Formats: sequence, structure tokens, C-alpha cells
Amino acid sequence: MSQTPTLHNAARKGEIAKTVLMPGDPLRAKYIAEKFFENPKLVSDIRNIYCYTGTYNGKEVSVMGSGMGIGSMSIYSYELFNFYDVDQIIRVGSAGALNHDLKLRDVVVGQTASSDSNYAAKYNLPGTIAPCGDFGMIEGAVKYGREHGINMRVGSLLSGAGFYYSDEWMEQWRRMGILAVEMEAYALYLNAIEAGKKALALCTISDLIFSGECCTPQERQESFDDMIRMALSLA
Repeated sequence: MSQTPTLHNAARKGEIAKTVLMPGDPLRAKYIAEKFFENPKLVSDIRNIYCYTGTYNGKEVSVMGSGMGIGSMSIYSYELFNFYDVDQIIRVGSAGALNHDLKLRDVVVGQTASSDSNYAAKYNLPGTIAPCGDFGMIEGAVKYGREHGINMRVGSLLSGAGFYYSDEWMEQWRRMGILAVEMEAYALYLNAIEAGKKALALCTISDLIFSGECCTPQERQESFDDMIRMALSLA
């Protein structure tokens, strides 16, 4: 018996491509499909989490919102990997810079993801796991970034279980080499590892945590095209 559609995804197996871009914001998924895809087709809109499938430079690709946070990402990415036979998911999101050298709209390529969440406890590991992005995808993203003059850094992301934290909390992570804070990469990487699939988080800096500089909500939704093209180059 087919496990698709699911409670959270109206698509049937075969309607979602092997490569999926996943922004947190469903409206960014809509924006990506309408701006970058040829013949985009809406295959799911349950809970207004839009999923589109189309082609980009002749390759089939899908884009689907993940919603906010580790809990939401854990559901949607798990189903894509395990029920829809997706091979790779590329998170295309925003992040707040902890590293003082990062600037607005720089792209962080997430080599690893740390978290204050307890999501990894379900694996009953006798220690602490450090989930990583797929190295081949990291290489591809770096190559694209260098060829196209994108300001980028490769390194560690922090996936916060919440959103509002003190500067002191952020500073502790900064001192340990974390480049930027977001909310989803940790769950995505763990689900990919468990499923034997590939994942990478690409995050455009939308906020400078310690200075208060930030992009507007409209800019977050629509001005991250360099990152999106980088992700599509990996499809």
C-alpha cells in the first residue's frame, strides 16, 4: 500500500522530483517556482505549505516549504526522503550572523549543524552526534560561489529550538566557531543521514545578531536569488 499522499503532503509518488529545494517560508517556495521553474505545477498545498515541481535547465526539480523550526522540518524532510524517494534536499533559508565578519546577504554553506534541541535523542546514541552536510554538495556549492563571485563562508550553523535568545547565549556559540543561527538544518541533516540520502543547508544572512542590522521581510522572501541559483546548480 502506498504511503503517499501523507497527512502533510497531497502529492502522489512520482509528482516530486529527486532534488527538492526547501525554504522555510512557503511563499518563498512559490516565488522560486514562479521565477525559476519552467512549467511549475503545484502538487501540494496542505496547511499552505506549497510544493511545486517543474524543470530548471531541463532538469526536473521541486521546491517545498519546510515551515519554521526543527519540528516542522523533521516531518516534511522525513516524508520526502522516506515516502517520496527524494535523493537530496537543499535548504535555502535565512540566518542570523554570529560571526562578526559576515555581512548582510552573504551565503553560509552549512558544513555542520549544532543545536540546543533534543531531536537526536530518538536515536539513543551513547554520546553526541555532529551531523554534517553532504561533502559533494558542499564542493559543488563552493565551486559555483567562486565562479560567480558570491560572498560565502563554509562552516558551522546553529539550529535553535526556539527563536528568542539572549546575546549572552549567542556569544557562547560564537566563541565556539558557529557562523550563523537558523532553525532547521540540524533536523534536515539527521534525517538525511538516517535515510542514507544527501542534504545541504545554504543560508543567506538576513540579520546581524549583535548589531541589529537586518533585511526586511520582503527582502527575505524575494532577494536571495544568488543562493537559489547556487542551490539549483546542484540539482
